[in-house]
This record gives sequence, C-alpha cells and structure tokens, in this order.
Amino acid sequence: MTPRGRVLIVAGSDSGGGAGIQADLKAVTALGGYAATAITALTAQDTTGVHGVMAVPPDFIRQQIRVVLRDIGADAVKTGMLHDGPTIEAVCDEIAAGAPGVPLVADPVMVAKGGHRLLQAEAVETLKRRLLPLAALITPNLPEAEVLAGMEIRDRDAMRHAAAALLTLGVPAVLLKGGHLEGPTVVDLLATEAGIETFEGPRIETRHTHGTGCTLASAIAAGLAQGMALREAVARARAYVRAALAAAPGLGRGHGPLGHAVTLDPARLEALREAPAASVERGTP
Repeated sequence: MTPRGRVLIVAGSDSGGGAGIQADLKAVTALGGYAATAITALTAQDTTGVHGVMAVPPDFIRQQIRVVLRDIGADAVKTGMLHDGPTIEAVCDEIAAGAPGVPLVADPVMVAKGGHRLLQAEAVETLKRRLLPLAALITPNLPEAEVLAGMEIRDRDAMRHAAAALLTLGVPAVLLKGGHLEGPTVVDLLATEAGIETFEGPRIETRHTHGTGCTLASAIAAGLAQGMALREAVARARAYVRAALAAAPGLGRGHGPLGHAVTLDPARLEALREAPAASVERGTP
C-alpha cells in the first residue's frame, strides 16, 4: 500500500523502542501514513527508565527539519521531546519557515514515565512562548498540564478549568489526557473555542503503558495529515492506542511497550466517525 499522509516527527530517540521517535514511526506507519523524522536527543532508555540523555546540536536539528521539508514535505508535524530552550527555538524557527499552515500536534513531553526530566525546567516558558502558538493541538497529560496552566488537577472539574486555561496560551485546541486520575474510567477532554468534548473508556489494567502519549499524539498527527477533522483524528487515535495497549507484547521488567502493529477494525472506525460527541459543553470553555 502507498502511504497516505506525510508526518514530520520532531522528537527524541528511545533506545528501548517503546516511546519517542520509535513509537512515533510505528504509530504513523500502522495507520497508513508516511513518517519522516528530526531527532532532537538520544536517550539510553529501557522499560525501567531513562539512564542517559545526549542532546543533538540545534544546528543539526535545524538541518534535519529543513532538508526533509524541502524534499519530502509534510501534511502534519508532530513534536515530542524538545529537551531545552535552544532546541525549542531551533525547531520553532524551522517549522515556521518551512511548514507554515501545516497542522502541528505538540506533545509537551516533560518527564519520562520513570520520573526522569526530559524538558529542562527553564525551558517551560520558552515552550509556552514559542511552540504553543504554532500548534494546532497540544496533548498534555495531567502533570504537564499542571505545569503549563499553573494549577493542581485532581478531578474532572479541575480538568475542565485547566483545559480552558491552556486555551488562553494561544493554542486553538487542547486534548487533556486524564489517565493519571484514579478510577475505572479514563477521561480525556478535547477543548476548543466551540466547547469541551469528553471522551471516556474503561481503564485497561496493565503495566505496559510506555509510550502511550507519544503514540497518541503521532496517531492524531497521522489523521490530520490524511485529511481527517480534528475530532475524527482524536477518536481514531484513541481507539488505536487502546488496541495497542491490549496487544502489548509483555516485554521488559518495567513499563513495557505497546503492540504498535495492531490493526483497527474498519467497522469500528466507521462507528467512531459517525458517533455523536460523548459529551459536549458548547460555548466558551
């Protein structure tokens, strides 16, 4: 099959293959897209954690982005681990120059699942100032949203307030992921100027959750690159991540990788496309 939808992924490498560039490549490919990359950092990483990080020089990051956009082009861009302020500046400069108007899905990666910081603390303001205004969608988890919005998020009401606060940072859409809240149901909120839509699903009890955030953001970017509307891209991406969680191969001693090679049932995808919103609060979020 000829890949449909070109996605440029700008993120860090995970030597364990479960997250980062490796997860991004697998997700876009599984959903029928074509993935190109610009690697921002190398990590020595496995399912138990991050054991080392080596940053890629900003000038070389710029060159990776520039040559890919000039030759292959992109229908969507996805960013993940950007590590520090100079990296963010370099990435934003090149995306603004080489991919104006191309939808950008920004996953504001800050801390690895094992607790290792992947974004320097002093770079948070640079991320808010430079990256978020370029993004069509940001996909923070709750700890990341707490940093960006400057508030605690302990329940669904706080999630709604945080999503509304994040919209004020210059990004038109926020997918706030609620997996860190306890309970049998996982709730994600998709917030735009039109309102807030709630996506819910039963929690899949597994320790093999490494790379879920990277995978989700890249799957959404693949959908946008293929011409899907935002809601449709989010719905398909969530279904893909859930299927990949259920198909996890059970590797490693810690947080294992997903089963990225899983396929989605066409009938299920059509139902997702036609389903009404689970819960939409219209008006200003």
